[in-house]
Amino acid sequence: MKFKDYYDILGVDASATPDQIKQAYRKLAHKYHPDISKDPAGEEKFKDIAEAYGTLKDADKRQEYDQLRDSLNRQGVGAGADFTPPPDWQQHFHAGEGAFEDVDLADILSAFSAGRRGGGAGGTRGRQHFAMPGQDYEVVEPITLEQSFSGAEIDVRLELPEYDAQGLLHRVPRTFRVTVPKGAIDGQRLRLARKGGQGLNGGKAGDLYIALKIIPHPWYKVEGRDLTIELPLAPWEAVLGGTVQIPTLAGPVELVIRPGTTAGQKLRLSGRGLPAPNGTPGDLYAVVKIEVPKTVSAQEKQTYEQLKTASAFDPRGRFKTAFGGGKA
Repeated sequence: MKFKDYYDILGVDASATPDQIKQAYRKLAHKYHPDISKDPAGEEKFKDIAEAYGTLKDADKRQEYDQLRDSLNRQGVGAGADFTPPPDWQQHFHAGEGAFEDVDLADILSAFSAGRRGGGAGGTRGRQHFAMPGQDYEVVEPITLEQSFSGAEIDVRLELPEYDAQGLLHRVPRTFRVTVPKGAIDGQRLRLARKGGQGLNGGKAGDLYIALKIIPHPWYKVEGRDLTIELPLAPWEAVLGGTVQIPTLAGPVELVIRPGTTAGQKLRLSGRGLPAPNGTPGDLYAVVKIEVPKTVSAQEKQTYEQLKTASAFDPRGRFKTAFGGGKA
């Protein structure tokens, strides 16, 4: 048979601690799990990862494996090379085809024997099973800005791995009714306790986390709890000032425009952003954009010509010095 270097498979040093081995296993098992991985060789890699972890997490098995590995290394036998194993290698270290099909993403859901063969009269210790907690899962759920502003109840639909009565893993559709708190911000996580992966042998279920993602809005940009909206003004509104109506998530409000307002100016509407559950709500900022008509009537054109003649305003006056005092 071919020798497998379990440390290389898990990507850890031979001096790795049990916690380091467990962390490496969890990461790789999640990556190559048949229900997740798109790698054509993912299933075989997953079996090797589970086989490696099943040996290295057990102190007795690891010690015996290390002795064999050291012996083979001294003989120049490396990973992938053929070797003749000891008589009990297959029994102690190789789980056999399909033995790890029910391995959970977070830990092996079938506990290995608490110890290998006991002493005296060739007897064996009884197999012990340990309570194993279920895996935590996280899903991203889109919400509208209006749902964030007012709070809402939404249905979160997903598929979760569950084990049937025969111990086989299946993905089962689940729907959870979730309350989006008023003022929820982008990236906020909601925890549904014990709604994640199943535990084994009486182990508690994992948690399900809902990460909220605010859908881009056609009018507003979101920065934390502050909102920004573009405010188009006609040239005469910017020059003369006045009162304009502006939409907010709570309804339209009147906004005073001061005479001489310029493009790019930020007008602040205090407390008109996203609410805060325990604190001051965000603000709404209206960023001025001067809009000019693309078509004008003959009368409008005449009015603009009269304004051009009557006005002494020169928007490029500061360039005159650069042009030697000439007309810009």
